[in-house]
Amino acid sequence: MIYLDNAATSFPKPTAVADAVYKSTLCFANPGRGGYSLSADAGKIIFKCRDKISQMFGCEPENVIFTKNCTESLNIAIKGLLKKGDHVIISSLEHNSVLRPLEKLRQNGQISYSVAYVDANDDELTLLNFKKLICPQTRLIVCTAVSNVFGTVLPIEKIAKLAKKAGIFFVVDAAQSAGTLKYNLRESGIDVLCMPGHKGLFGPVGTGIMILGGSVVPQSLIEGGTGSLSLEKSQPEILPDKFESGTLNLPGIAGISAGIDFIGHCGGESAIYEHEKELIKIFINDAKNISSLNVFDNMHSDKYSSLISVCFKNIHSEEICEALSSFNIAARGGYHCSNLAHTTYKTDKDGTVRISPGIFTTKKDMKCLSFCLNKIAKNKKLC
Repeated sequence: MIYLDNAATSFPKPTAVADAVYKSTLCFANPGRGGYSLSADAGKIIFKCRDKISQMFGCEPENVIFTKNCTESLNIAIKGLLKKGDHVIISSLEHNSVLRPLEKLRQNGQISYSVAYVDANDDELTLLNFKKLICPQTRLIVCTAVSNVFGTVLPIEKIAKLAKKAGIFFVVDAAQSAGTLKYNLRESGIDVLCMPGHKGLFGPVGTGIMILGGSVVPQSLIEGGTGSLSLEKSQPEILPDKFESGTLNLPGIAGISAGIDFIGHCGGESAIYEHEKELIKIFINDAKNISSLNVFDNMHSDKYSSLISVCFKNIHSEEICEALSSFNIAARGGYHCSNLAHTTYKTDKDGTVRISPGIFTTKKDMKCLSFCLNKIAKNKKLC
């Protein structure tokens, strides 16, 4: 199979990740819930992963919170920072994991939110669009770092400076950028960075991370046993315990730890990023010869990441993906859980085919994709 859906989850997982997951199910017990060696060793695995993440993203180890996915991380950050009457600003490319929690709060009369249009070719105009929406009630800006549909990279550092100057919290959705774009929370001005563990960090599915940048700490959404201060009725305020009630996903965390090591073996985030962008360049060059294929060309500037969307006019994207599947090519068609992005790009009728190569994708794979799309066009008499 040619797998081109790494924006959903990276595949295949590195062998070291699978080995770490398997070993964690055999040799370790519940971390932090016993004084015996199996429990202590499990705790060491978790601490080691937390430490690796803190070094990778420039934060303190205790500010690394393990969750079950990026959506949960975003929900904790959003709902834990907002109070009644607050106003929020989001971008026009947000995933539903940002839009839907805010819409629920709005429907309940808790908050209001505004959408800032992202100009893919002009960071300053994008920044101005955010700035114009700030009002006295604005408490939070939530922004994706990279569009999960079109690969647009937003000017996160500039938005962070804008938020800090205005005294506004800043939460970043790094679902499509963690592991390829570099962050340093001690320098960036990001208050909360949310990410999955199973995409760019190569961990297993069902893993997520929320990183606190400094003094801003949301309220917890879930309370319970933390293995600490057990005689207290109230949830501990110490980090990371405040947000990690119940048993942690030890196999998933062990896998993330091995995934971070794998990134280092590949030469770091920038090496992976450049490899994936080169593959997209190859595809774009070949796609010019495919009749009727609309390519949302994301290589005309450096403000784009290593994924791209395409479509054929008046053919639903899922139909195209079904045809690609017959060639044993896995890509994702549809709306990618992003109402705002498709509305912004006017692709909400038929959606798009999202192509997202990974570190294991080859130039030959991309050539094959172009060949098959061309064949689909001919079969459907689009030429």
